[in-house]
Amino acid sequence: MTEKDITQVTGLVHSTESFGSVDGPGIRFIIFMQGCKMRCKYCHNPDTLAFKSEKAEERTVEDVLNEALRFKSFWGKNGGITVSGGEAMLQAEFVTALFTRAHELGIHTTLDTAALPFNRSPEFLETINALLDVTDLVLLDLKEINPKRHKILTGHDNKTILDFARYLSDYGVPAWVRHVLVPGETDFDEDLIELDKFVKTLKNVDKFEILPYHTMGEIKWQEMGLKYPLAGVKPPTKERVENAKELMHTESYTEYLTRVHRA
Repeated sequence: MTEKDITQVTGLVHSTESFGSVDGPGIRFIIFMQGCKMRCKYCHNPDTLAFKSEKAEERTVEDVLNEALRFKSFWGKNGGITVSGGEAMLQAEFVTALFTRAHELGIHTTLDTAALPFNRSPEFLETINALLDVTDLVLLDLKEINPKRHKILTGHDNKTILDFARYLSDYGVPAWVRHVLVPGETDFDEDLIELDKFVKTLKNVDKFEILPYHTMGEIKWQEMGLKYPLAGVKPPTKERVENAKELMHTESYTEYLTRVHRA
C-alpha cells in the first residue's frame, strides 16, 4: 500500500478527545471508533455501540491525523494517540493504516480494546498481526474472569478475550491490563484472585490497573432514552478498592511480575 493509499483509508469515527490523560502514557489524542458487539452494563459510551449513527462520520487517516497533530505540542515525550471505541479492533484496517502513518511521524500509538473479535483464523491473524506490528501499547480490558458472570455483564463469554491476552503476551506487545471494579458485578474476591493468577501468566504486562466504577455514563443512557442497567449501583468504597488492589497485587505490579517470571 502506498503512502497516499494509507492516508485515504477510512474508518467510522464517533468522536475525538484532544487531551486524554487516562488512556495511555502522557497526554493523548483519543479517537473513538463507532460500533461494538459487547453490551456492558456499565458502558460509559453507549452512543458508540451501534454500527450506524448520525453522530459518527466516515473519516480518512489523513483527516484524523491532521486533527491530532494540532495538539502534538502538548504531548511531551510520553504522549501520542490512542484509538478506543466502541471496539477499535472491528475497524482494524483503518487503525493499522492510522498507526502506520503515525509511526512514520514518530507518534506513539496505543490500542484500547476489549478484544472480543479476536480469533485464530489465518485471515484474522494476518490482519491483527499487521495492527500489532504498529502498536506500541495495548490497553486490554479484562472485565470479569468468570465466564458466566462475564456473559451476564457483557452479553458474551470471555473465551476469545482471554485467548487474545495469551496471544498478545506471546507476540510481545506491551500491555496495560485494566479491570473496572463494579459492586455486585466484578468485585467478587474469588474472581479477583483468579484474575490475578491469570495475569501472572502473561509476560508483557507493564501495568495492572483497578478502575473504580463510576456513574458518569448514566446520563448518556438517559439521553438516548435507554434504561441504565446499573441504576442505583454506587461506586465501590475505598475499602473494596484497596481490597481488590491487595488481592491482585496491582501496587508495583511490574516488579511483582518480574519476580514471578524470574522465579
